[in-house]
Amino acid sequence: MTSRDDRLERLRSKEPWDVVIIGGGATGLGAGVDAASRGYKTLLLEAQDFAEGTSSRSTKLIHGGVRYLARGNVALVREALRERGRLFENAPHLVHDRAFLIPAYRWWERPYYALGLWLYDRLAGTLGIGDSRMVGRDEALALVPTLEPEKLRGGVVYHDGQFDDSRLAIALYRTMEALGGTALNAMAVVGLLKDQGGKITGVRARDAESLEEFDIHARGVVNATGVFADEVRRMDEPNAQAMIAPSQGAHIVLDRSFLPGETAVLVPKTDDGRVIFAIPWHTQVIIGTTDTPVNETSRDPVPLSEEVDFLLRHVARYLSKDPRPEDVRSTFAGLRPLIAKGAATRTASLSREHAALVSASGMVTITGGKWTTYRRMAENAVDLLARSAGFKEMPCTTTSLKLHAWTKDVSSDHLGAYGADAAAVVDLIKSRPGWDDLLHRRLPYQVGEVAWAIRFEAARTVEDVLARRLRALFLDARAAIEAAPRVASVLAEELGRDQTWRDEQIRQFEQLAANYLIAPMKGPLCGPY
Repeated sequence: MTSRDDRLERLRSKEPWDVVIIGGGATGLGAGVDAASRGYKTLLLEAQDFAEGTSSRSTKLIHGGVRYLARGNVALVREALRERGRLFENAPHLVHDRAFLIPAYRWWERPYYALGLWLYDRLAGTLGIGDSRMVGRDEALALVPTLEPEKLRGGVVYHDGQFDDSRLAIALYRTMEALGGTALNAMAVVGLLKDQGGKITGVRARDAESLEEFDIHARGVVNATGVFADEVRRMDEPNAQAMIAPSQGAHIVLDRSFLPGETAVLVPKTDDGRVIFAIPWHTQVIIGTTDTPVNETSRDPVPLSEEVDFLLRHVARYLSKDPRPEDVRSTFAGLRPLIAKGAATRTASLSREHAALVSASGMVTITGGKWTTYRRMAENAVDLLARSAGFKEMPCTTTSLKLHAWTKDVSSDHLGAYGADAAAVVDLIKSRPGWDDLLHRRLPYQVGEVAWAIRFEAARTVEDVLARRLRALFLDARAAIEAAPRVASVLAEELGRDQTWRDEQIRQFEQLAANYLIAPMKGPLCGPY
């Protein structure tokens, strides 16, 4: 792998680029892969870390969107289901089949849901992953032993995709660089470069670590910053009207005793008209999500107490083991970059379809959508850029492009997320005494995985490692806090940092991770590994 220093030297050389992409979430990384695969000289700049925002805070589903089908948005569902199928083929080490049960407590619910899911299956066409079916009460309870049994009449089982969002982002990053692209995290775009005619000619970027600034010239610029797209648009056009109507989606994480089987549960309708999922994920269970309009786009949104209460209350109606606040291992929130349309005021009523536009200066903005359709969004953005910037048009190849570490031979433990890299990760873990130690007794991760994240996956901070390369912060926030000193020690050794840096990293991570706990912590912050 090319080192960060080597990437910085490329910026210092002032070599021109074909494409600069602003934003390292799902859409930006997807656009980077698409542009690089077409042969365009491509640079991606991310202010924080890859998938640091919304792209690491999803409900971990690759799906067509059952609720969009209920609203009659057939075209959106069809496109998402086709993209779901392509991801099963292009990243089988990261995207897999998950069976979902919709429980029925009234006589008409089973045939009603069965009909809708039959259509859901048909829309997937040849890229379907499994047929839905009705099940009786006994089979429903066998699949989900903790399902509320009173008045249960059975349910409908269907199939959708599940994934690890930030691990998929890292696979995209590695794929982009293997195709000849260059990607840098901790590199914020702080301005745009224009010629005398007002046409965009590049960006000004600042390294978050050294504060060194770079003027980077490019034939085309893509704004793929998600909920922050309007901020970048206003660098270009100060009076640009808002495109984004952000909505917060909160989640809580429980241990597997609340959902001990391998079947997820979909609650089809909550008090506010949304759906709620209870989904096995790694060693825990994710419950989500909410839909709360927000006025400000925070870089680290925090679930509101009423959102946590809402999730606990609703999931308790459908599980015989009712979760309490003290059962929550972690809680997190993400901001959806919903596209504002007309006078709509409730974000739940806005479409998840994406929008792409070219400004008068030539900057392409791509936003909206969701993880499932990231590839299609990226294709649209690069097509639009190629036309507007006058590139030699090259065909999109990502429909069947296998992502980094592609393999169908996936281990059942957490190392499966590394795909074909798993054997190399194990070799690194075995290369030094103590690197096979667990980071924490409640987490599956080993010390050597921290070194892998630094050497091969561009991790620069404790947060990068424990939140996104390893999913510790999302699985068990308290355990992640207790593991932070060990992670900081490995980072300091690998990156050549001193004790002051190490201590500051621990402090910053403790401050961040406190937001993933639903109540103030008691007792010492750091405990045994």
